Amino acid sequence: MASTTSPPHRLNSPLVVGLIGGMGSGKTTVAEVFARRGAVVVSGDLAGHEALRQPGIREQVVGRWGREVLEESGEVSRKKLGALVFGDPAERKALEEMVFPWIKKNLRGQIDAAKVKADAAVILLDAAIMLEAGWNSACDRLVFVEVPREVRLKRLLDQRGWDEKEVAKREQAQMPLDEKRNRADEVLDNSGSPDEVDRQVERLLERWGVEQSRRKKEKGKK
Repeated sequence: MASTTSPPHRLNSPLVVGLIGGMGSGKTTVAEVFARRGAVVVSGDLAGHEALRQPGIREQVVGRWGREVLEESGEVSRKKLGALVFGDPAERKALEEMVFPWIKKNLRGQIDAAKVKADAAVILLDAAIMLEAGWNSACDRLVFVEVPREVRLKRLLDQRGWDEKEVAKREQAQMPLDEKRNRADEVLDNSGSPDEVDRQVERLLERWGVEQSRRKKEKGKK
């Protein structure tokens, strides 16, 4: 990790930050804190939802796993599809080959669009499998969101109904957390209060020179 050696970001150029961490670490909450401080958030999860709505991808999914994976509305059920592919590397790989190219193109497009916005000092990419899929190539910095495992397990049980066995099955599809942490430029502790997270985000932005950059832009508009 290089949290004390990362150079300040150059002024007038949006900083692309990738947010990584384990399931249940609260990356969405951290992304919201960045957003309140002016960041443009690009969501990998939303892109994943949108990918499954693409007619061509939906046709491939149904062709491999049958219409049983569809909701009554005709949309692909992520829950039903997840039950089929998680725990089976071959099936998971087949799904990834269907959706990853579209998601990568979509995320790149959102990042490029955000870069042309004059007020975008930070573009935050929030994607659970960013490192596994190679989407971090678009990022200038990586921030690992750290939370004790027991806290993450409780959150996942309360929010999604996943027990420890289900979490372990899904974690097998992801890079080990220690490796993710080691590849990050910064580590942010999300086990405390929202105020504590906000203070950590503020310190990161100041260390990167982002706050200074944004103030200069705002001053120039007056």
